[in-house]
Amino acid sequence: MSKKISILITTKNRLEDLKITLQHLTSLLSKERVECLVYDDASTDGTFDYLKAHFPDLILFRNEKSLGLIHNRNVLLNNCSGDFAISLDDDAHFLSENVVESITNYFENHPKCGVIACRIFWGKTAPTSIATKEIPHRVKGFVGCGHVWNLKTWRDIPNYPEWFVFYGEEEFASYQLFKKGWEVHYVPELLVQHRVEVKARKNDSDYSQRQRRSFRSGWYLYLLFYPWPIIPKKLAYTLWIQIKTKVFKRDGRATKGLVLALWDVFIHIPRLLKESNRFTSEEYQKYSDLEPTKIYWDSENESKKL
Repeated sequence: MSKKISILITTKNRLEDLKITLQHLTSLLSKERVECLVYDDASTDGTFDYLKAHFPDLILFRNEKSLGLIHNRNVLLNNCSGDFAISLDDDAHFLSENVVESITNYFENHPKCGVIACRIFWGKTAPTSIATKEIPHRVKGFVGCGHVWNLKTWRDIPNYPEWFVFYGEEEFASYQLFKKGWEVHYVPELLVQHRVEVKARKNDSDYSQRQRRSFRSGWYLYLLFYPWPIIPKKLAYTLWIQIKTKVFKRDGRATKGLVLALWDVFIHIPRLLKESNRFTSEEYQKYSDLEPTKIYWDSENESKKL
């Protein structure tokens, strides 16, 4: 019997983006062994009613009160019935073809792969060419907006840490996978367009909140996983970089986020120590030697190489 694929999307008050995503998924959703689960995190823009009326085959979840992205992803991953699970943001879709076949073949040919990290293009307009010379290879981690789980490996590690709230959950999972002997592979054959202009985010109203959560998640991860001798140097270096690039540049909103992130780390120290799963020195070195997580694919630079 062919493998079953689950497509997982969590959304909140972004119905128009979600409509575009679902439109692009039409060909995938028509396949017999593909299911799609959508989690509406207490939207007030009519998302849930729209989905019920126009997409009756979707498996829907809904919060009356927002419980957050990480909570929702845990629920979706623990309730889907596929062998493999595609995780997409509500403003992301595939540009590549033969997605199901590519996923199934790759996992079957690479039994130690726990997560496929997709090639991701960030931008509201699709690139003029999607060709690439990149080849699949092992990397440190994956990006939340487009990746694929081999669900037997998901069941082998702890859930995403909901108390992170936002940011850092993918790195958390990558560390846990490494500790269990599983691998993350970058597979450029699977190309996702994340319909976001990254530079414009600095103007968003939640910029300070994003900075706070980004800063603290990195420090959480140091304290949860890094060997003790490494932590002071890492904390000091990253703090200095943020002071130099944010505080000294008079970025008030980022500075506010930095101060609040430090407070978050302080109050969570007991939990961070209790729930740690620390690398040995040897494990840390092996993990450090892996290729970095592939976050952005630059189509213009790629076209110059072709």
